[in-house]
Amino acid sequence: MEEYKLPDLPYAYNALEPYIDEATMRLHHDKHHAAYVNGLNAALKKLEEARAKGDLSSVQALSKLVAFHGSGHTMHALFWEVMCPHAKSVEPESGALYDALVRDFGSLEAFKKHFSEAAKAVEGSGWAVLAYEPVGKRLLVLQAENHQKLTMQGSIPLLALDVWEHAYYLKYQNKRADYVDAFWNIVNWAEVEKRFSYATR
Repeated sequence: MEEYKLPDLPYAYNALEPYIDEATMRLHHDKHHAAYVNGLNAALKKLEEARAKGDLSSVQALSKLVAFHGSGHTMHALFWEVMCPHAKSVEPESGALYDALVRDFGSLEAFKKHFSEAAKAVEGSGWAVLAYEPVGKRLLVLQAENHQKLTMQGSIPLLALDVWEHAYYLKYQNKRADYVDAFWNIVNWAEVEKRFSYATR
């Protein structure tokens, strides 16, 4: 079985400063994200061993571990990609993504406010997510507790903001709202547009 691997950051550890500091990025990527990758690989290996032994009595617990660590890995992989240095963060003023945001939220600013409030209001640890829902062909703002709870099956994440405390506490301490507001300075809109194009093709 091929194991999951921790992806490299697409920029330097200090590239998102002053909005996200280098120390947080090193801890977040090298320790927290790596732990999810390792947890996912370990859970999958245990499932493989259980199948080989013909004893799947632990399948419920192992399935929960796969969902938790697997979602933690995929959400973090997305998170790194949808951020960029401030100089490269250019909000869309036209195009398919912009038109969809206006259609489904009223305006780009209305979307940003909705997304920000969702991020600030996540109970405990989790994420705010902009997702494309292919059945209704619409954009939705979702919250995810932990990494995997309260999600809408089948929706495709396009933009995600990690609001676990490890994502911001070194710099912002308990001021999650300040971290959420700062996030808009480093959104990689070009990557979000690319993901939207892929989701809607």
